[in-house]
Amino acid sequence: MAVRLSAKDRKAQIVREVFSLADEIGPDRLSTTDVARAVGLTQPAIFRHFSTRGDLWLAVADDIAAQLTAAWSRAEADAQTPEVRLKALIGAQLNAIAGTPSLPSILFSRELQVDNPPLRDVFRLLLGGFQARLVRVIAVQQAKGKLRPAMPAEDIAILLTSLVQGVAIRWALDARSFCLVDEGLRLFDVQMALLDPQKGNHDA
Repeated sequence: MAVRLSAKDRKAQIVREVFSLADEIGPDRLSTTDVARAVGLTQPAIFRHFSTRGDLWLAVADDIAAQLTAAWSRAEADAQTPEVRLKALIGAQLNAIAGTPSLPSILFSRELQVDNPPLRDVFRLLLGGFQARLVRVIAVQQAKGKLRPAMPAEDIAILLTSLVQGVAIRWALDARSFCLVDEGLRLFDVQMALLDPQKGNHDA
């Protein structure tokens, strides 16, 4: 018998279970029946909290957005310099993926790409917000001569987000056999060295 929870707590429990099941069986195979069984409810009970499957996924997206936004804000608040802030933002993103391994599969799921345009919009805006944070920090570093000024800050931000996405995909394909955060930050340092005008001139 399911434990009685408030509507708010029950919704939070259901969303957490979606993360777990999406990692276990994949977001595209995940059904509300699976979720109901995992939390000890009937399928109609799930729909009392979320009117449709799409609404459930939107709640998942909102939860991801809230967690990531909070992590980015903490990373920026704790950093004393632009250099540290940029690496902290990338580290926060990597830690978020490591803590929620189903995140990459959700981002590339049919649910996101085909079946649920509002879900895609949430993640598109979320990625845009992350890149905007990166651009602000990158622009400061360029003004200080720490990053190549000829390269648009927006392009560097895209390069860094692509680095995160690429290492996350490799981590997933390699059965998570290495530390995602360590490897991602190692490659971040490599990328920053390549974008450093002083190091670039020296190497030339």
